[in-house]
Amino acid sequence: MSSRSRVARTAVAAGTVITLAAGLAACGGKSLEEKGGGKGGGKGELVIGSAGFTESKVLAEIYSGILADAGYRTRVQTLANRELYEPALEKGQIDVVPEYASTLAEFLNAKKNGSKAKPVASSDIDKTVTALEKLASPRGLKVLPAGRATDQNAFVVSKEFAAENKLKTLSDLGASKQKIKLASGEECETRVFCKPGLEKTYGIDITALDPKGVGTPQAKQAVKDGTDQLVLTTTTDATLDNFGLVLLKDDKKLQNADNVLPVVNAKSAGDKEIAAALGKLTRALTTEDLITLNRKVDAERLKPADVAQAYLESKGLVKK
Repeated sequence: MSSRSRVARTAVAAGTVITLAAGLAACGGKSLEEKGGGKGGGKGELVIGSAGFTESKVLAEIYSGILADAGYRTRVQTLANRELYEPALEKGQIDVVPEYASTLAEFLNAKKNGSKAKPVASSDIDKTVTALEKLASPRGLKVLPAGRATDQNAFVVSKEFAAENKLKTLSDLGASKQKIKLASGEECETRVFCKPGLEKTYGIDITALDPKGVGTPQAKQAVKDGTDQLVLTTTTDATLDNFGLVLLKDDKKLQNADNVLPVVNAKSAGDKEIAAALGKLTRALTTEDLITLNRKVDAERLKPADVAQAYLESKGLVKK
């Protein structure tokens, strides 16, 4: 979170997620329903996992493209959030996922040691990755090196709400004593960086969650309209101005180092060729790239797969 399990859910989508979750729990192996066509060569199939938010979808398509160029047959499988795709990655139903170092580290920490476990992530990316590797390895997961591209969770209010209450930081919001309805994903209820952290670290009075997803147009529109007061999005969100929104500074550093890195199923995707292909991308990718990629999908309405292919070609990472 980061990063980071974000998607808006309609009633129909929620039903789909429940059904899919049941399927994941019931069986192992690559039994996820294929979504979209595959691409690539004959070195074997790799399923690239994606969460339901724009950046994850684009990164998954970029992973898919660079691995296809390396000779693998690839396809992208989108699941709503980490609660669904991480178990699928452990089972080998998904082979590769673009992840965020601190968010995944704390997710696995809570999974192993409980929701009140002492945090293992920090603003030090090297220490965070070391902690992540220790948690991931026993689950059959291999953590590949992190790059410089970073995307942290961010909390945003409308410009009008910020002006009325003189808000520049999350501490200001806590001190304002405003009752806050938060637009986010459902998992925000238990994630340490989200509702619990906002309440404990900043004293923010969150009266309700509005499960419109993380950084979705519906979530941001709800804050623009005043239905909600706060929305969970990311620091690489390129559409805040479109909705008249402003980011509140995380002045007490609730969020940790969330550098982007690939995580793979060690058995099905742990070989050196896969690591080498993804490593080329990780070294090239920047935070500014993430903002641009998000803008092309969210503001310019281009398809994630098209944006991904154009990016790979522009960086010389795949053959045209």
